[in-house]
Amino acid sequence: MKYFEEAKFIWKNYVHKNGQADTVQGELLKAIEKLRYEAQDNGNINWDDRFEMFCKYMWNTLSSWGKFSDETLTEIKNDLERIRDYQNPYVNNDLYDRLTDHAMEWYLQNKRADKKREIP
Repeated sequence: MKYFEEAKFIWKNYVHKNGQADTVQGELLKAIEKLRYEAQDNGNINWDDRFEMFCKYMWNTLSSWGKFSDETLTEIKNDLERIRDYQNPYVNNDLYDRLTDHAMEWYLQNKRADKKREIP
């Protein structure tokens, strides 16, 4: 993962144990980690419309930005399609880490100047 420290900062400062995150980047990370946990720890046994919603939210957010290359968008789409194959849970970290990196790339280009919470 290229942006581990950035993701760690977002998780620590913007994602709550319960409820929605304070920011889009927090929600993106939360969605990725919920998908990862469900596949790796539960074998997607609890897969339902919520998990589909996480995938759609990630795709809609990342694809609408307009700054990712066609190649990167194809990669994101393929990764999300693989995750959506819930009957064959994807349990390796590489795909989830790659999506996290794309979420952090989105964040680094879209963050607002919030001096108290901005990554140094």
